[in-house]
Amino acid sequence: MDLYSVMCVSDQAKSLEWFGAFFGRPADEVIGEEHLWHVGENAWVVVDDRDVRAERVGQAMVTLGVTGLDDILARLAAHGIGHEPVETYGNGVRHVVVLDPDGNSLSLAEAPVQ
Repeated sequence: MDLYSVMCVSDQAKSLEWFGAFFGRPADEVIGEEHLWHVGENAWVVVDDRDVRAERVGQAMVTLGVTGLDDILARLAAHGIGHEPVETYGNGVRHVVVLDPDGNSLSLAEAPVQ
């Protein structure tokens, strides 16, 4: 099974810059007007600003499992990207919400080291 999570955005140029900073690289693939970042073996985050998606701008919520959360947050801060406070759940998972310029939520979750 493959997963394509679509982030509906209002401004393609602004969003491509933001997502490029968020992922630390430009889109891995461009298909038509969609820009795709490969985030897992069969998982992609897709940025789409087409008018057909206008009613959905800013409504996406995605959680990405990561390692090196502090390094990622430092890289984001260097690009002026802020985040909500980091939470630590009872099971040791550290979780933080990052909002793109349109308010789409890209959460980062880091499991504790085993």
